[in-house]
Amino acid sequence: MNKRDELIKRLEEIVIELNEKTRFSETKNFIQHGNTTVYDHVISVAIKSIDIALKYNIDVDFDSLMRGALLHDYFLYDWHDGKKERQIHGFTHPKIALREASKDMDLNEVERDIIVKHMFPLTVIPPKYKESWIVTTADKIVSTEETINRNKPAKVRFGADL
Repeated sequence: MNKRDELIKRLEEIVIELNEKTRFSETKNFIQHGNTTVYDHVISVAIKSIDIALKYNIDVDFDSLMRGALLHDYFLYDWHDGKKERQIHGFTHPKIALREASKDMDLNEVERDIIVKHMFPLTVIPPKYKESWIVTTADKIVSTEETINRNKPAKVRFGADL
């Protein structure tokens, strides 16, 4: 088993743990971009983050990278619902995601930084850690792909259907 396979297996374990111990599975109920749920989006961002770190041989805390990626959009609402406060969702949801994730679990400093700064430059303060920069980049790549392919059904599958 190569390093990527090992990391994808670890990612699956983290997803299972989040599904069992938090409200993470609720993210399946909300659309992120096009036909992609928040759940599928954050898993795609986590996989893309792993791939970036491996491709460029960046020494990172992979557990923090994966958990931060999985929780970066843990805002738990439909941002397409037309409510006035959602009009600035891009600017506000990182703090909401951090607040909601902090209710459900203990987060380390890297995970908190990933969640609250992943929308840089919309969020003015830049990421502090290389893991945060990687997730910020991966999120932009994945979001662009999902927006361009918005009419295609999207379902992330890896290992067991989580």
